[in-house]
Amino acid sequence: MSTAMTAPAITRRVEQVMGMPISLALRGRHAGDATGEAAWQEALAELRRVDEVFSTWRPHSQVSRLGRGEITLDGCDPAVAEVLRLGDDARLSSDGAFDIWLPDADGVRRLDPSGVVKGWAVDRAVAPLLALADTDVCLSAGGDMVCHVADPDGEPWSIGIEDPLDPTRLVARVPVHCGAVATSGSAHRGAHVVDARSGRAQDALASVTVIGAHLTGVDIDATTALALGVDGPAWLRSRLRTAVVVRADGRAETVA
Repeated sequence: MSTAMTAPAITRRVEQVMGMPISLALRGRHAGDATGEAAWQEALAELRRVDEVFSTWRPHSQVSRLGRGEITLDGCDPAVAEVLRLGDDARLSSDGAFDIWLPDADGVRRLDPSGVVKGWAVDRAVAPLLALADTDVCLSAGGDMVCHVADPDGEPWSIGIEDPLDPTRLVARVPVHCGAVATSGSAHRGAHVVDARSGRAQDALASVTVIGAHLTGVDIDATTALALGVDGPAWLRSRLRTAVVVRADGRAETVA
């Protein structure tokens, strides 16, 4: 007599926060129970708190008021200083290609830390979910995600990397036990990532996916590499990043 192995049930949740879908997959001990649901609600509450402070679409958010010079950094939540420091570090490491002060249509530089905030916010929000005992977690914000498998020998999460030129197919699948995956590209939002030095979008790369330990860093680096265009893959190698890059002509390459 043989007994077939069954895959653990996965509980899924999705909410709109920060202007994008936030989705959760849980499997294991607390998938579908009250403890898992409470951790999910705590994660959402943290993302909503971040949005109140950092949204560039809310005219009365601290970041909007700071950008207009109505308040100083000392008058903001301490988290604002942390995000601005991360943005400044990214500017220095990219020779200015990444910047949280971006030129608008009139060439005036305005504060927009969005390129830092999403990954940083998810790294904060995932904490109560990672504290769930014997539970695997995959928390995604607009396609960028933090993955955790409780058992080191357990089944990894299988993360599909979308073809930016044909979203119906994948260019790769990446198994992730514990780590983060972030993609920057033009498939869904057009050429929205610009080289901050010129204010122009690069067109050499269609998408950049970076895999690493923490979402804050891989999200910033995916955006930076896309902004750098043809120089992006070499820059990622200099930072010892693991990535999948799709060029504008559809050619995919692995950076490792």
